[in-house]
Amino acid sequence: MSYDMEIGRSKRARRTFSLDEIALVPSRRTRDPQDVSTAWQIDAYQFDIPVVGAPMDSVMSPATAIELGRAGGLGVIDLEGLWTRYEDPQPVLDEIADLSSEHLPQATRRMQELYSAPIQPELITARLAEIREAGVIVSGSLSPQRVVEHYRTVLEAGVDLFVIRGTTVSAEHVSRAQEPLDLKKFIYDLDVPVIVGGAAGYTPALHLMRTGAAGVLVGFGGGASLRTESILGIHAAMATAISDVAAARRDYLDESGGRYVHVIADGGLGTSGDIVKAIAMGADAVMLGTLLARAEEAPGQGWLWGAEAHHQHSPRGVRTHVGTVGPLEKLLNGPSRHVDGSSNVMGALRHAMATTGYSDLKEFQRADVVIRD
Repeated sequence: MSYDMEIGRSKRARRTFSLDEIALVPSRRTRDPQDVSTAWQIDAYQFDIPVVGAPMDSVMSPATAIELGRAGGLGVIDLEGLWTRYEDPQPVLDEIADLSSEHLPQATRRMQELYSAPIQPELITARLAEIREAGVIVSGSLSPQRVVEHYRTVLEAGVDLFVIRGTTVSAEHVSRAQEPLDLKKFIYDLDVPVIVGGAAGYTPALHLMRTGAAGVLVGFGGGASLRTESILGIHAAMATAISDVAAARRDYLDESGGRYVHVIADGGLGTSGDIVKAIAMGADAVMLGTLLARAEEAPGQGWLWGAEAHHQHSPRGVRTHVGTVGPLEKLLNGPSRHVDGSSNVMGALRHAMATTGYSDLKEFQRADVVIRD
């Protein structure tokens, strides 16, 4: 069955699939949920759960990054967000949470104003130091446009994993306006593992892997708050995108003589079922925004927004109300009283792995899937 389809006489397109369009198939073997492992490792850093907290002010504060780290995951701080622009960002977070939902342009304008405060390098150092002092793995994120300006401050502060995250990140960026970031040279010169993305296809992901990245983000992030498709016309069908990037990982493993690059699904993961299917399609871990924004401890107070929502020239995200489902611990490990996949998300992953007969995440990537009618 071919998925290369004719749209018109001059254009053909490939048929791709979202996570909603696929489902897992149970195998002949089952296991007990307590006998499966959700552990994974990137470079020298080991984690009990395949959860990376998205670098969004509404999702990750230094405190929530610490809590997620203690729960076995990885929290990533947005190093160009409110926590590095304001000594005390709580009044700003409160104001954003209280903005009217009826007047979107006014709310967007006010967020742009709040985020126009300058980034203070000393606050980058202070926020990362706070996380390090708690004894968990330290990670921060910069957009490709800010990397050259601030990465030395980040490294001197002592980051363990460095994330370069944008709507799309390429190994080769062409610019006449300014000196482009040479990603391969940049990663080569660093002393820490770098996770970079987003990428949504085999070829761009393979080129990112060749730069020396330790991990590649698949998708465009932003989740429920992102409006990239309606504004830029760009979209990634996540089931296909993850599978394509997993194929690039496999081929790069052979090409490089055994160097394994981790695939991290980023975007469109609003339920535990989405997490399950993302890993079954080949992801090593998932970067969560919407789900973690629903924790009681989340700084967004039941609201979700990313950097796209306050872009100074082309905002392509909105502040979205996602509500609160409970404490982070119950959101991750239960017990749950919700039937919509919004809590006990790691319990659901373990149960899915047990039901399909797989004992660890690498095995689970081989799970059979079907296309839903």
